[in-house]
Formats: sequence, structure tokens, C-alpha cells
Amino acid sequence: MSGTQMSGPFTCRFAPSPNGRLHLGHAFSALVNLAAARAVGGRFLVRIEDIDTARCRPEYEAGILDDLAFLGAAPDAPPRRQSAHFADYQMALDRLEAMGLIYPAFESRADIARAVARLEADTGRPAPCDPDGLPRMPIPRDALAEDERARRRAAGLPHVLRLDMAAALAAALTGGPLSWQEATGSPHGPAIAMPADPAAWGDVILARRDVPASYHLAVSVDDAAQAITHVIRGADLKAATAVHVLLQRLLGLPAPIYHHHRLILDDVGRKLSKSQAATSLAELRAAGMSAAAIRALIGL
Repeated sequence: MSGTQMSGPFTCRFAPSPNGRLHLGHAFSALVNLAAARAVGGRFLVRIEDIDTARCRPEYEAGILDDLAFLGAAPDAPPRRQSAHFADYQMALDRLEAMGLIYPAFESRADIARAVARLEADTGRPAPCDPDGLPRMPIPRDALAEDERARRRAAGLPHVLRLDMAAALAAALTGGPLSWQEATGSPHGPAIAMPADPAAWGDVILARRDVPASYHLAVSVDDAAQAITHVIRGADLKAATAVHVLLQRLLGLPAPIYHHHRLILDDVGRKLSKSQAATSLAELRAAGMSAAAIRALIGL
């Protein structure tokens, strides 16, 4: 297990980023969460994941909440906004740093790309990739002396904070193998233990200079702060759960039960996304589509 199992009344959340309007995939996830909560008299919460202040806008947040109200999915409490909790993420980073588990990394994207190219040339094989298909960090922590890292950081040079995966696993696995409980079939289905392999992600980034916490860190801290008992989200995030349960173990956070639901796909089989300009709920609403019609369109 990753840590102490979360207890308390059934509580789930829908956590969109206000960097665009909701699409049908978001509607599906929100409504699956809502139905799961209502089925057992639980709580349905909304978290606004606006930690990337450069891309997130108030008008998108207002649009998200308007779309949820249209769908009949208004939350049971005011939304939690990540931008109001930067201090929480810094406390978590401070704890991990005190444990020697994170380090400042100064390599640029170009540096990493060159290191990947050298590795592939040397081995004749593709560089190892993370579950998202991106090359894992190819430059180890010990490639730069710790005192030089400290000097560069003190000088204010641009950097990110990475999790030393090998050190983190050495610390976490003293508590036994890592796994999470995955509800099968439905959010209320029987839960099975899923083995977690965070090493597949390499030395993941936990914070950037302009973004005070990565998705991995923020979601782990936020789920504990909101007492989320059940994380219900898309299947595309299932692999990332391995990093989350590792952080839960390291930070002493309670572990929710997870359920990773099916995705809504476009005509060529791709996951709907803002980056692919998926048709928004606002556009469907403007065309006269009702909430009931939207539910039917996504199979609910």
C-alpha cells in the first residue's frame, strides 16, 4: 500500500484547469464523479487547478462553473483553487528537500535533447521513455556536484526541482512495496491492489521556476487536504498514480481509492483535448444542445 487508507464519508472531486472551456471528455468525468457521490449520499467537490498562472484565466474558470451548473453538476462546497495554496506545496517541497530527495536541475530542454541523442547513438537503441512516451531524464543527479548545484541555485540560475527517484524509492520501500487500490467496473466496484512502478517516470519534475508545483505534487497534496476518499479520473492518468502513491508514502499522506474511467475519443480515436481544439460544451450549448442530449452523447 502507499500509505494509510483515506477514511471518512465518500468524497470525490472534478479537477479541471481553467486554461480553456470544458469539452465532452470533461463532462463525462464530472458526471461520473457526481453520480458516484450521489449514489451513496457522498460529497462531490470541484478543484480549480490554476497553478499555472500564465495559462489560466478567470473567464475560463467562470465558464467551467457555468458549464457544470448547466449539466446539473454544481459542487457541494466552494471550489478549492490551487493558486490559493502555494504555501502548502512549498511545505511539501521543503519536507522532501530536508529528506534529501529533491535537487535543483539546471539542464535546459536543449541540453536534455542532446543527452538523449548521445545516449541513443552510444547504445543504438531508443532512449528509455516514461509512460507518456517522453524520454526519461537522461542526466543523473551525480553528473553535477552538490556544492555546484547549491552555488548555481544561490545565484538564481534558472532551474527545476526534480525528485531523485532512486533515493525516493529507497526511502519509501522501507515501508513495503508500493501499490494502490483500484475500484474495478465502477467507482463503487470491488477494489484490487495495483502494483506501482514510479521508477518508470525517472526523476520527475516537482516544481518549476514559474510554476510552484507540478501536477504530481499538487494533486497529492490537494487530495489529502480535501479529504478525497475516491479519485475518479480518466484512464490516461492511471500510470501517473504510481508517482502519486510514492509521494503519499514519502509525505505521510492518506491514500484514496482510485477508479480510472474510459475516455471520450474523437473520430480518429484520440482522446479529446483542448490542445486538439475539441468542440467545447459552450459551442454545443450555443448550438441548442440540452444537458440531457449531452449526457446521451457521452453514453450516460
